[in-house]
Amino acid sequence: MIERDNVARANKQLWEKEVEEGCGYTIPWLDLDIDLLTRYARGELDPSREPMFKYLPSIILDVKDKDILCLAMGGGQQSAIFGILGARVTVLDLSDGMIEGDNKAAAHYGYEVNAIQGDMRDLSRLDDASFDYVQGGFMCYIPDVREVYPEVARVIRQGGIYASANEDPGLRFIEWDSNAYRFTQPFSERIEHREDGGIEFRHHMSDIFNGLLESGFSIKKVHKFPNLKTQNLKAQPSTWEHQESYFAGSGFTVVAEKL
Repeated sequence: MIERDNVARANKQLWEKEVEEGCGYTIPWLDLDIDLLTRYARGELDPSREPMFKYLPSIILDVKDKDILCLAMGGGQQSAIFGILGARVTVLDLSDGMIEGDNKAAAHYGYEVNAIQGDMRDLSRLDDASFDYVQGGFMCYIPDVREVYPEVARVIRQGGIYASANEDPGLRFIEWDSNAYRFTQPFSERIEHREDGGIEFRHHMSDIFNGLLESGFSIKKVHKFPNLKTQNLKAQPSTWEHQESYFAGSGFTVVAEKL
């Protein structure tokens, strides 16, 4: 385990606070329906009607008896989906509160989970080639994506799939100024010190994609979050729901295969 730096300390504190305040990303999904999950994965449901699933590729159809790592994706949401569908689930997340959400979901549904508190940049407590699939959380909370990719490449098996969630670098650091959204920092600036204490980073497309290729992955597809279908222009300005209505989602997932 690397010694925690100021970035990890700040963002751990941020997410512990988010858990305390009940942020939507921190609340375990305790009412999942296996039939709905399966129908969604088969393309039988409109994603806009099941927005909680928009972060997951259709690989959920084939997770039974697979070894899955939810990387920086604690909170009892993604792990719950994989767990109730029969996967062997490990979660590594910076926040103790988020990890508790995964334990809560596992106890609720009756599956086992290996929940570990740690930094996504350090997977030293995980064995080589031990996962078939890695679901990776947003990289905006670390300075360099190239710190994560080699770690994932080590713990994932040949032919395994890594889904890495990212934010569009062109839509980073925006604010509502009472009339419209405006960019608050030049594109060349990569660090934002948030008012709530969190620290976020802009990662350029070349780093996101080339870093994966350099780490031994083949890029299979890019999954854009389908927020275009879930617009709510009447939402409160500056909220996530309002922002996503204007930007059709600022996030995307790169799905890559370990060669």
